[in-house]
Parts: sequence; structure tokens; C-alpha cells
Amino acid sequence: MKSDQTLNRWLVVIGAILIQLALGAFYSWSVFTKILTDPEGIYRFSATQTAWIFSAGLATFAIVMVLAGRWQVRTGPRPLSILGGLLLGLGYVLGGFFGSSFWPQFFFVGVLAGAGVGLAYVVPIAVGVKWFPDKKGMITGLAVAGFGFGATIWVKLAGAWFGGLLNTLHVFNLPNVQSVFFVYGLIFASLVLLGSIVMVNPPEGYKPRGWEPAKAVGAQINGGIGFTPNQMLRTPQFYAIWSVFAFSAIAGLMVIYCIQLFGMDTLEYRGVENAVVITGTAMAWYAIFNGLGRILWGMISDRIGRKAAIITMSIFQGVVMLLLYHGFITFGLATGLIIGASLVGFNYGGIFALFPAITADFFGNKQVGHNYGWVFTSYGVAGITGPLLAGLFKDAAAGSATPMAWMTPFIIAGVACMVGALIMAFTRAPKANLVAEEKNEEKPKPKPELVLEEA
Repeated sequence: MKSDQTLNRWLVVIGAILIQLALGAFYSWSVFTKILTDPEGIYRFSATQTAWIFSAGLATFAIVMVLAGRWQVRTGPRPLSILGGLLLGLGYVLGGFFGSSFWPQFFFVGVLAGAGVGLAYVVPIAVGVKWFPDKKGMITGLAVAGFGFGATIWVKLAGAWFGGLLNTLHVFNLPNVQSVFFVYGLIFASLVLLGSIVMVNPPEGYKPRGWEPAKAVGAQINGGIGFTPNQMLRTPQFYAIWSVFAFSAIAGLMVIYCIQLFGMDTLEYRGVENAVVITGTAMAWYAIFNGLGRILWGMISDRIGRKAAIITMSIFQGVVMLLLYHGFITFGLATGLIIGASLVGFNYGGIFALFPAITADFFGNKQVGHNYGWVFTSYGVAGITGPLLAGLFKDAAAGSATPMAWMTPFIIAGVACMVGALIMAFTRAPKANLVAEEKNEEKPKPKPELVLEEA
């Protein structure tokens, strides 16, 4: 491999996409929920239990990312992504062997695999921003696009391609879901290890040819280092960004969790045939548009600004969520489900391009990996709130013949997106004087000098 000085920076993008293809494993969770919640199947989980497994993975992912941002400074990016890939793969493999009941799946597929995702996820973002300071919006979008596109692959591979692994695979005589977990674990670990080869930082002082850095707030303070996490956490802008991220993510995570259950309920209630195929197609299009949203919203933000892009995206997502149930029916059941899922996925994907970039804009590039880890904790909150909200309403309506139970959580998610847009509209970039004041406070006050008067 080439040295850091001669590495083609686009190889970093390829490596990042390979890593994110594997990390997108969590977004395929909905393909397993129908089998796991089948009251006559071998698992017989409740909707809330399947939501807890998904939420445990997302919450662990977010918490570990804070630690990963700190560890990356000490270990470098490559060892961290390798460890993350191994934990992700191990979680799914162990979930395959021992995941016949709720708690093993919760721990192995949720907590252990989630920790692996959290360790590896921050690496391609932080490395990509350092290699592409001239295209932060676009590169963060490309760096995380694989996360969305990966879900398409894992959903279709499990449910449809080659007859669907859930229908054809029986490894070591394990049941279908556990067999897929085992095989996916091996694939995920291999992809992350391959992408980690090029996860290296650029040399100190690196600048793309012909590019001069803009005088962004984060670049002016601390001698160009930007805000440290402690300094960032003292700004109201951090809490504004954190809240907007959480409100925006609730909608996307809710739909990822329930798109198959919601689709099956509504299609079967209306007497539509091939409900399984239609919901699988909706999940795949969600994932495709999730990946496209990461790229396109990042590029849009490079043109209109990160703040304007976040406001626009949040409003758009709010409208889609508020209209999702009735709009789904208006456009025709199958077509409406696919359109609705695609739009939610598109806007949700934009979160992962826009928020790393605005973190770098507001608080500097140098420590974006560590700082974004703190911002990303909001994703863990959304990962618990969104899916569980949908699961609780679904379980509360058990026995009901109508799919109307899904309307209330969709409306709550839509309103949350609108609130996020309003918060972002009143948020301005932090000023460097906060850091200057902090430094002045840390300096010890000079002791008064003893002056002897002449007699």
C-alpha cells in the first residue's frame, strides 16, 4: 500500500464504502421481524421485544461512538475499524449459534454487534473529512452511503435474491434466522477488514492541491485545532444540533423498524396479495434512497449551506411522516408504501451527511471524530424512542383488525421533525470568544507585588 503522503484519497472513499456496507447490517432488521414475531413460529417474540433488540444495537452504537472518537486519537483509525469489524461479525455469529431466545439475541445481535458498529462507524467519517476538507458535505455523504446501500443488499439477500436465504439457508442445522445471522457475521467482518486497509490519516498540514481553507469559526480558535469536546459541550449550539439530530432520526428509525409490520398489516387488511414481496420491495427502496440521500443532501449542503439543508430536510421529513398513513392509501397501497418508504429513507439518509459536516463547520475539522461522537449520542436516544414508540402502539392494539395503530406514532415523529426544523432556524454558529474566555479563566491571576517605599 502507498504511504500516507502518496495515497490516492479516493481509495479512502472506496474503503469507507466497504466498511459502511457491513455496518448497514442494522438497517436490515425489519426483514427478520415478521418471522421473529410469528405467533405460530419458533421464536414468538412480541413486537416490543424485537424493537428492544434493534434499539439496543442503536443505543450501544451511539454510546460506543463517543469512546471510539477518543480512542481513535490514541490508536489511529485502522486498529479501531478492525476491532469494530471483528466485534460486529462475532456478534452476528454468536447470535446465529445461540439466538433461539430473546436475551441471547438482545446481547449478541444488539449489544455486541452494536458495539462493533460504534467502533468502526466514526473511522471513515473522520478520515474522510481530513482527506477532503474541500468537499466535506459530499464526502461525508459518500463515506456513509454504504450504510444505506448495504441494507438493500442484506434485505434482498435474506428475503428474495437466490430464493431468499431465510427460505433456503440452514447452516449447522440452525433455524433460518440464526443461519442468516451466522453467514452475515462472516461477511460483515470480512468487508470491514478489507476496507480498513486504507483507513489512514493524511500527513500533518495536508491540503488538497489548489485549495485554501475558508475562515470557518472552528478553524480560527485554539490555533486552528478547533473546539475540544469540553469546550463544545459548553455551547448552546451543541445542544441545539443534538436535539435536531434526535428529532430527525426518530422518524427514520421508526420506519426502519416497522416498515414490514406496518406494510403487512395494511396490505393484508385491504386484501392485497403478495404482501411479503411488496414490503420487501419497500424495504429495499428505503435502503436505496437512504444511500442516495446521504450523497445528495451532502452535495446540496455544499451549495446552500448546512443549516439551510438541515431545515429543509427536517420540514420535508415532517410532512412525509404526517402524510405517510393516508398518503400510502391515496397513491394506491403498494405504490404508496414504496413511495412513502423511499421518501423517508431519502431524508433520513441526509442526516448522516449533514450532521458530521455541521459538526466540523461549527467546531472544527481537527477533532471532528471525537466531537461528532458526542453529537451522535442523540442517535441512541432516537434509536430507543422511535422503534419502541411504534412497538408499544402495535402491541397495545393487539387483536385489532385495523392497521390504524400505526398512525399515532407516525404523527408524533412528524411533529418532532417540524420542531427540529424550528430549533435549527434559530441556531447560529458559535463564536470563538467562548474559548478565549475559558482560557482566561484557567490562567492564574497574578499575585500582587510587594512594593517597598523609600524612607
